[in-house]
Amino acid sequence: MAAGGFCKLPNGTVVVALNLPGTVPDGIGQVRVLVHARNRARALTRLRNLGLRSVYLRGNAAPPTPDEVTAVLHHPDGLVWRTAPAGSVGGPEPAMELWHPIRALLGRPVAVRR
Repeated sequence: MAAGGFCKLPNGTVVVALNLPGTVPDGIGQVRVLVHARNRARALTRLRNLGLRSVYLRGNAAPPTPDEVTAVLHHPDGLVWRTAPAGSVGGPEPAMELWHPIRALLGRPVAVRR
């Protein structure tokens, strides 16, 4: 089971953070994915539309940190990822790795949200 969580922003939108298991291509390992959307259901739908069909958010055990919220809000796609430290359940600790656009993980273009 992947840890995850969300936070609601003052403008009514949400940022959803999920730690996904290492079943992604290229043997990357566990990744932390951040999605900015109008609500939690839309955030999960955005991921499912990209091919991550079995993504669910159960509870709020690992909500996004303020730094993570800033990272996803400043990205034009509103969808970023980076590798998660091993054994992180309550969200990743500050890492040296930068955030990547989701197309770098999936290997295909993603439409920019307007």
